[in-house]
Amino acid sequence: MSVVELLTITGGLVVLYHLLALAWKCWRGLRQFVFSKFWQVDLKAYGKWAVVTGATAGIGRAYALELARRGLDVVLVSRSADKLQGVAKEIEETYGRNTCTIQVDFTEGHSIYSTIAAGLEGLEIGILVNNVGMLPCAEFAAFMEAPDIEQKSTHLVNCNILSVVQMSRLVLPAMIQRRRGLIINISSISGDHPYPFLSLYSASKTFVTVFSRCLNAEYQPLGITVQSVNPSLISTNMVKHMEVGHFVKSAPEFAVGALNTVGHSDYTNGCLAHALMDTALRILQPEWLRLSQFNLRRLRNYNLLAKKKRSITKQK
Repeated sequence: MSVVELLTITGGLVVLYHLLALAWKCWRGLRQFVFSKFWQVDLKAYGKWAVVTGATAGIGRAYALELARRGLDVVLVSRSADKLQGVAKEIEETYGRNTCTIQVDFTEGHSIYSTIAAGLEGLEIGILVNNVGMLPCAEFAAFMEAPDIEQKSTHLVNCNILSVVQMSRLVLPAMIQRRRGLIINISSISGDHPYPFLSLYSASKTFVTVFSRCLNAEYQPLGITVQSVNPSLISTNMVKHMEVGHFVKSAPEFAVGALNTVGHSDYTNGCLAHALMDTALRILQPEWLRLSQFNLRRLRNYNLLAKKKRSITKQK
């Protein structure tokens, strides 16, 4: 065999490999975001109750309502008693499902989990949605530029990281015993890519993503699925209720699509638009560019312009 023939065969095998990889990715995308609309897992099979943290607003509220619509009773966990009662009433009146409310502040750390454990006692928890989360400040800022960083960093770790670990610890023993269960951890697209000026938040979501994928590998043989949901922009209070569009999803729309992916993928961006955005970011904004001083200067300028616009709006 000549060198030319050997190179031709090698090139052909490489092309075939990449075509097969592309076909596999396309199939997975179709299964997650198209076929899942018609081929859905019966979520009631996991158990009678679902637990949702950060359940009074945004993604958490949307998940709680959608889980109730799909036939589950819901435990709502959040810090505002009035908002908890409001969501509980909406679920009971709209969907006729039972609710249970647990009022705790996840930023307080370890002390709250005995209260949560007591509230969950005796309930068959089939699904846990670890949704609660926070940003260290309302705008792009370098780590030490965030206001009151000593307290905010502790609060963020307690809220974004410790909550995922401790809530999983509380529900897993009974799930293991029943050999079925579902844990949904709401991460972020920023957990897949490092984001300067969102360093704490991005790092916390990286933890959620990696922890989720490891737990899924450990407990999938026991009938337990741990899914990491990594969305991009969703119109919630965290992003000042950005206008909904092709790539900015409303929380209710996102929750419906993301829950459809259960049973089809243990890692998902939640919707096709965000999956396409994730792919585009990997191609058009590689890590070296995202971490470059050029990009950091651009983000600083964007932040300054945003501050000026907010100042002008307030003056009016």
